[in-house]
Amino acid sequence: MPLREQRDVTEIEGVLNKILNINSPPVARCRLLSTGFNPSHALNITENIGGHKECIGCGNCIDICPILFREPSRRNKTEQRTSMALESIVGADCDQCDACVLACPQVDTTIKNYVVNHRMIEVMSRLEQRIGDEGEPDLDLFVEEAIT
Repeated sequence: MPLREQRDVTEIEGVLNKILNINSPPVARCRLLSTGFNPSHALNITENIGGHKECIGCGNCIDICPILFREPSRRNKTEQRTSMALESIVGADCDQCDACVLACPQVDTTIKNYVVNHRMIEVMSRLEQRIGDEGEPDLDLFVEEAIT
């Protein structure tokens, strides 16, 4: 879980856009731009990992990737379930859907909201109809829309 004080996206917007425009899974780079683990994380680990940004190998990015969904044989290249494995398996074939960024538990919510609000153009019109007058789409509606 990221820290309470998360990265202000306006400070990193230029770099973030460059990362999101690269034809490669952006999750590892977005994780490095994030603030790292909250000191009160709920993982069963005895060492202090507060502020660390390393991939925990949860496999969420691997599970959500549409390339690996369409071509499951790529998963046979490695048993690892890390963002580095995703980069090596998918590489330049990345769809640039940014689903891996949204699935990663270590990417700051501010970065995820930026992705939803500024990068998910094709979904925005459907979300605007469902949101009403609140003005800002939220991550839960995006995920719900993406699943259906």
